[in-house]
Amino acid sequence: MSEPSTPSSEEDLQVPMPRVATFVRQLSHDLRNHLNAAELQSAYLGEIADNAELKDEVKRLRAMLGEMGASLQRLTNSIAAINLTVMPYEAADFMEDLRAKMGTQFPEQSGEIEWKIETGNALLEIDPQILQPAFQELFENAFRHERGAGPLRVAAQVGGGEFTFTLTEPKTTFSGETEHWGRQPLARVKHGHYGLGLPRVRSIIEAHHGQLRAHFEAGASSLITTLVLPLAGDA
Repeated sequence: MSEPSTPSSEEDLQVPMPRVATFVRQLSHDLRNHLNAAELQSAYLGEIADNAELKDEVKRLRAMLGEMGASLQRLTNSIAAINLTVMPYEAADFMEDLRAKMGTQFPEQSGEIEWKIETGNALLEIDPQILQPAFQELFENAFRHERGAGPLRVAAQVGGGEFTFTLTEPKTTFSGETEHWGRQPLARVKHGHYGLGLPRVRSIIEAHHGQLRAHFEAGASSLITTLVLPLAGDA
């Protein structure tokens, strides 16, 4: 029997994403266990400390440990399996819920979004608890990455048995490519961000039998992202 071949370089080594997800989930679980133990120990220190300054420092330490645990949970959630519990939901209501959420999540920037909603009483079949964060991710990216001058423009309309959502965002520069938009997890990794947001958006949209696509209009310096979902009864 021949020996299994070994990769000739790091570039040849390809680890399937499900295996990566399993690793991240287990690592996150193990680290959160350690953080929980450290948090309990710090709580005990806070109880026995008799110095006000020391108590404040312990309180800050507990807050730091809590944020680390929350960050690990967010990372785990970003690669979790998508299990939908769908329900009928009017497209107009979904958009109004999204608009209200933007006002809460981005109170300073939400006034820079122009909304054009023309969905009538069209009905979607969706899991709003899972779908809304996918839309929120697009806005968060728009506010964070290479934001140009001018408002973000949102258009939502229905036609041909489909709900179409378009987000047009001005860009100062754009060095990315859109051919594989949301298909390359871990492609852009930096402090606090791991290149999992757009792939998660794509997975959620496709779980709803929808489509995600994007293109950059160089003349207008605009990145245009389009989400398409089937109307209820057309999935």
